[in-house]
Amino acid sequence: MPNADQTPRRRASLELLRAEAADELAVVIAERLRAGEDPWDFMDDLPTIDELVVFTLRAENIEANGGSRPNAARHYRVLRQIALDYPPLTRAVWRLLGDANTHRRWDATVRADAS
Repeated sequence: MPNADQTPRRRASLELLRAEAADELAVVIAERLRAGEDPWDFMDDLPTIDELVVFTLRAENIEANGGSRPNAARHYRVLRQIALDYPPLTRAVWRLLGDANTHRRWDATVRADAS
């Protein structure tokens, strides 16, 4: 029986994952344009195709773990394992692990509450 913290299974080729992410991103852009938003206002806030692929793989890992949101240590391990499983995604993984994207609404950085 697989461990919940086990490395994510490779479900598809990177090319297929990127194609799916490109389609998803195109839909998001089209919807925002139809809603009348100015692309100059939102394009920089959207994730890249590789970031979307990383989020998809991360979401699959979370689902396989019963849907519970990972703590900071598990978040790091999961993203690091994605980089090991898919070396071309390494740059996107490290961008998501860093502090550079914290202004984005969809940022997956796990922060401890300062309560």
